[in-house]
Amino acid sequence: SDKPEAAQSTSAPRTEPTKQPSGKQRTVVMPSGGGWEGRDNRAELAGMRGGSKQSEEAVERGLNWLAAHQREDGSFSFDLKKPPCNGKCRNPGTEASATAATGLALLPFLGAGYTHEKGEHQRTVKRGLYSLGARAVVTPRGIDLRGGGTMYAQGLAAIALCEAYGMTRDEALKDIARGALRFIVHAQNLDGGGWRYTPGEPGDVTVTGWQLMALRSGQLAKLEVPSPTVGMVEQFLDSVQTDGGARYRYQIQRKPEPTTTAVGLLCRMYLGWGRDRPALYQGVAFLDKWGPSETNIYYDYYATQVMHFWEGPEWEKWNRRMRDHLIAAQANSGHESGSWHFPDQYGDTGGRLYTTAMSLLILEVYYRHMPLFEQRAVLERP
Repeated sequence: SDKPEAAQSTSAPRTEPTKQPSGKQRTVVMPSGGGWEGRDNRAELAGMRGGSKQSEEAVERGLNWLAAHQREDGSFSFDLKKPPCNGKCRNPGTEASATAATGLALLPFLGAGYTHEKGEHQRTVKRGLYSLGARAVVTPRGIDLRGGGTMYAQGLAAIALCEAYGMTRDEALKDIARGALRFIVHAQNLDGGGWRYTPGEPGDVTVTGWQLMALRSGQLAKLEVPSPTVGMVEQFLDSVQTDGGARYRYQIQRKPEPTTTAVGLLCRMYLGWGRDRPALYQGVAFLDKWGPSETNIYYDYYATQVMHFWEGPEWEKWNRRMRDHLIAAQANSGHESGSWHFPDQYGDTGGRLYTTAMSLLILEVYYRHMPLFEQRAVLERP
């Protein structure tokens, strides 16, 4: 069958955590905005929200580069020394997990409205989803998609599966998406509320960020997300915040950094912090002052979403700088044409494939998620 599905995923047994979460049970109401409806109205929303003809052309070139780097089995690899690139592009990554690379590479296709059921990249998306299904390992605690990697890989693959299912309602994807979320729920550290590289480990803010995005995607896809799991994320964020929640640390013993602050603030927005929250205002003011980075695309990815959801003059200023930097930095010749690479710690680990996928997600910010804090009726068609 050509349908992407998980190896024997339907019979994954349901188990409950052996240990109950510590601390008070919290009820967290996630905001109702932030959905995927904008992906069907890309051109209109890009025009309204700060994109340009050039940024949209850059997205299409980047997607073509990604599609050309899909492997024979439908997966993607951070290591461009392998086929099909065979080292024709510089800056291969060193990270080994194929599920992390595949999950991340699928997100910009989905973000631009391309699914395994429609659009010119239908075959690329279908093969990518199928390869995730082929690598899925059914466990008593859900579907393990780490593929030899860490919980980063699990989070990325789960987001891709939840988005693909949520956008198409393809029943063939429902069990694997649900199973991927269950694995995340069971992998949470039940004392502190975060996630790290391996299940149950005390959390860090960056791995936790991807798991929360996966849970959020599951919720948007109308899959079950236990509220105690989400409440414990808030408990974890409380433990790594400084300045009353305006800044965030990687772990409790570290100092706050711009990157971890951007991740923490986006998590807070997804957990219901609104514009009336003084700490969010102060956090946005910090990012506004710090500005976009020319090389740290990981920081840029999270901070761009924070600023986009915040809106207003801070977003407009940020967007001009970020958008124009990425348009100018895109490779435009040879085998690298359509891709990006910026030298920094994350960029060297994930290499050109990682940097390209993250750059595309930034340029898709105008329509990839609808606004969190307002329900504009832009997309209500009679």
